[in-house]
Amino acid sequence: MSLSRMAALVAALMIPACAVADPPAGWKLKHADKGMWVTGTATVDAKDPTKLSVKEGGTEVINLKPSSDLISEEKFGDCTVEVEFMIPKGSNSGVYLMGEYELQIYDTYEKKGKDPKPGDMAGIYTFAPPKVYVDKPYGEWQKFVIEFQAPKFEGGKKVSNAKFVKVTFNGTVIHENVECNKVTPGGLTGKEMAEGPLMFQGDHGQVAFKNIKVTAKK
Repeated sequence: MSLSRMAALVAALMIPACAVADPPAGWKLKHADKGMWVTGTATVDAKDPTKLSVKEGGTEVINLKPSSDLISEEKFGDCTVEVEFMIPKGSNSGVYLMGEYELQIYDTYEKKGKDPKPGDMAGIYTFAPPKVYVDKPYGEWQKFVIEFQAPKFEGGKKVSNAKFVKVTFNGTVIHENVECNKVTPGGLTGKEMAEGPLMFQGDHGQVAFKNIKVTAKK
């Protein structure tokens, strides 16, 4: 992949440093008339830990009023996604590769890794729980590095499944070579395809994202 192409992909996901009610540049709402995603600086509300407070300035992407998913205008196939996120107490969100395969964001810190489920924090929803418990408490920034392989098609027929090649969570590998023979629930179209957008789940709970980087692979 050329450096110019990589720069273009990263630039497409850059967020302007101003607080606005419209979707950030390079992104769109799944439901244009619902919810509110803004840019700014997020902290957990001092009076209510189940909510985020937002200050102007900064480049964090914040789901202030949960009702709609946020979708990148750029589409990707095989790629590596790096993203940091922060949630308030009890919140629920997710990172959808290609808009269809969810890596869960959910405040299950208090479980301390006991009886892990695919629906826990960092689980591949409906497919695989995280192999290692490395969650941080709500209000702290956490990081995913997701190496993803898109499903492959020949003549309109799928010849290989989507795969989470490796997922690193807060510096620890928690998934390797997890295949998805179908999409996970709650996706953009419910269909498998060769390319799709990055999607942040926004119809469940508040969440903030920052340092979003997608590197497409040849």
